[in-house]
Amino acid sequence: MPDFVAAALASAVFCLAVIALNALTRLALQAHLAPDGFAENGFLQYGGALALAGTTYRRATRVPGRLVGE
Repeated sequence: MPDFVAAALASAVFCLAVIALNALTRLALQAHLAPDGFAENGFLQYGGALALAGTTYRRATRVPGRLVGE
């Protein structure tokens, strides 16, 4: 997969992950399941989204000959 397509896919995954994690955080705060210091747009949301985007980029750019089981 070309690097541009992999980067575009990873950035789309990052944006969607931030939106989803913020929604889950908001639901947890409204249901009183999260501590008071747990805020939206925090380190946990961006860190989780960045880790997911990094994993997506690595999987999109790996060489098919290096897959496990081949």
